[in-house]
Amino acid sequence: MRPAGTLRRGVMLLDVDRTRAALALLLGTLALGCAVALAGTAAWLIARASQMPDVLALSVATVAVRAFGIGRGVLRYVERLVSHDVALRGMTQLRTTLYDRLAVGRPDALVRLRRGDLLARVGADVDAVGDVVVRGLLPIGVATLLGLLTSVAMCLFWPPAGLALAACLVLAGVAAPALASRGARISEQRATQGRSDMTAAALGLLDDAGPLSVGGRVAQELTALRVADEQIADATDHGAPSAALAAGLGQLAVGLAVLAALVTGIPAVTSGRLSAVDLAVIVLTPLAAFEATTLLPAAMIQVHRSRAAAARVLALLDDGAAGPVAVQDDARRPVPSLEAVALSCAWPDGPTVVDDLDLALRPGRSIAIVGPSGTGKTTTLLTLAGLLPARSGALTLDGVPVADYGREAVTATVLVGTEDAHVFGTTVLENLRVARGDVTRDEATAALGRVALGPWLAGLPEGLDTLLGPDARTVSGGERRRLLVARALLSSAPLLLLDEPAEHLDPATADALVTDLLRDPRGVVVVTHRLTPLAAADDVLWLDGGRVRARGSHADLRAGVPGYREALDLESEGGGTARA
Repeated sequence: MRPAGTLRRGVMLLDVDRTRAALALLLGTLALGCAVALAGTAAWLIARASQMPDVLALSVATVAVRAFGIGRGVLRYVERLVSHDVALRGMTQLRTTLYDRLAVGRPDALVRLRRGDLLARVGADVDAVGDVVVRGLLPIGVATLLGLLTSVAMCLFWPPAGLALAACLVLAGVAAPALASRGARISEQRATQGRSDMTAAALGLLDDAGPLSVGGRVAQELTALRVADEQIADATDHGAPSAALAAGLGQLAVGLAVLAALVTGIPAVTSGRLSAVDLAVIVLTPLAAFEATTLLPAAMIQVHRSRAAAARVLALLDDGAAGPVAVQDDARRPVPSLEAVALSCAWPDGPTVVDDLDLALRPGRSIAIVGPSGTGKTTTLLTLAGLLPARSGALTLDGVPVADYGREAVTATVLVGTEDAHVFGTTVLENLRVARGDVTRDEATAALGRVALGPWLAGLPEGLDTLLGPDARTVSGGERRRLLVARALLSSAPLLLLDEPAEHLDPATADALVTDLLRDPRGVVVVTHRLTPLAAADDVLWLDGGRVRARGSHADLRAGVPGYREALDLESEGGGTARA
């Protein structure tokens, strides 16, 4: 069940310009009003012309027909411009709000979401919330206002016909949409979830085709995709009968309005209370008056679709609500320090993978975390960065628990560079500016040279202005990894946490890069499987079996830890990588 006011909250987040919205409502009403006036004037003109009056008696009606015909198209076009401008501005506002709150909110709220589901919420769901303005609320407002004005106008010609038209408009504008709404309430909720599942499955198949093939999970993901597609089809079928009945009810209302005009109008013409020309007007005008109500069943379906989308967007906002604001600022902590005491690390709802971790990081100190694959090195790094909540123990920044800081304050001090960080489909320079918006071209060139991408940069057709494909699919794995490291190095954060910076690199390049990173004057924690360059680290932590089994200098671990020494010997003998 969705809480009351879900759609209202979503629309409020659009921050709709009420003046523009009112203008769109007025233009929409005038556009369809021209259609109604065109039908009524044309009916009067045809009926009056059949009486063969002087041509001058028809001149005003002739000009009016042309004016209403032109006005309908022009006003409709302008209304579309204004209403879509309102909706697009609202979507931009909502999406910006969503990004801002997620950027400073609780990261653990996002780790439960698949990438495709998150993409669907910030993409299609935000669009669906914005669509309620153009496809839901505006048609309802136009139909209400136009129906009232048309009924009053018909009453001026012949009150019984006007009252019958009002009743039939209620039938088409209230009963039919209510019937459509009944079927859409559940079907749209199912369809929204199905579309999200389909997006998640499709994106997973496209982005992770290689790993899924190796792991034998392609068939499983394809099955999930088919199930999601069937869920959408079933939801559509579920709502189809109600939508069909609503459409039929609307047409029935049109027929009843015309019939009522004939039944009440013909006797009035016979008795002389109504002219034959006016009879033509009250019979033919309802055909145009119902143009606005025909959109209402679809509008109600859109309302339910937008409400379901708003619930998913608001859940993302509420679950990822920002934590407390930082209790200290940069001016009060000239030498930042990150300290973990008896820290336990785990993914939410998952088992503890590292326990009883002690670590102290400050500028000028470098720490390497190594160990066999699957020992929780990456989980430890994400916990130290505050991206995952600690299972137990203490994690402090300048003596204050990290949980007491706002996310923005943490990221200003502690930067984590993960191996799956996103590379945007823009230029090399703009990708590097993700870390710091004022990065100069010289700084970017120097950072790329530092990670041994100087020759690569020199070979690009447009240099720093070369466009990269989505998620850097146009570059190799090693080039992508070093690009992300260069981006991290350009950050102004005094503490760096880097996950597998030497992944996909040849041994010589990997060792040179890790050595350089460990000698950075900032505080650096490097998770790596390369052991040879760790002589440059001040402290090496050897993880195994969920605990820190040994710590000390590279020389100490090589001499006293058999597993470390064996991995190092294997790495040296093979001239390549020993998974640690």
